[in-house]
Amino acid sequence: MTVLSSTLDSRVEEVDEAEESSRRCAEEAGFGESDQFFIGLAVREILINAMKHGNRFDPTKKVGFEVSREGDVLTIDVTDEGEGFQVESVPDPRLPENLVRLSGRGIAMAQGIMDEVQVTANSPRGARVRMIKRLKE
Repeated sequence: MTVLSSTLDSRVEEVDEAEESSRRCAEEAGFGESDQFFIGLAVREILINAMKHGNRFDPTKKVGFEVSREGDVLTIDVTDEGEGFQVESVPDPRLPENLVRLSGRGIAMAQGIMDEVQVTANSPRGARVRMIKRLKE
């Protein structure tokens, strides 16, 4: 069941409200305060990636943001209208040669926070990042 769905402009100013909304959805789903914070952080990182790397802050391109819940599973989809990317091509920020890079940590952070992070092509263009978090008892 979709809990929240919105279309954002490719502007960083749009991220705060979406992050806060994702935290509220996580709270309503029963996640504790710590999980709420980290889910919000993962959402923030992936939204900024979609705007910066996907849409290149192009004001004509939008970012899709959807939160849904089924039972104890929270699913968050972020889509962009960029060129798309292969998650395997993103440099691992934990490798010594990448430690001083100024970017490249967002997807790794989301992977560390969420139970699943899937990156697929979005039709007709762009990328879809699906993040899944399961409520643990």
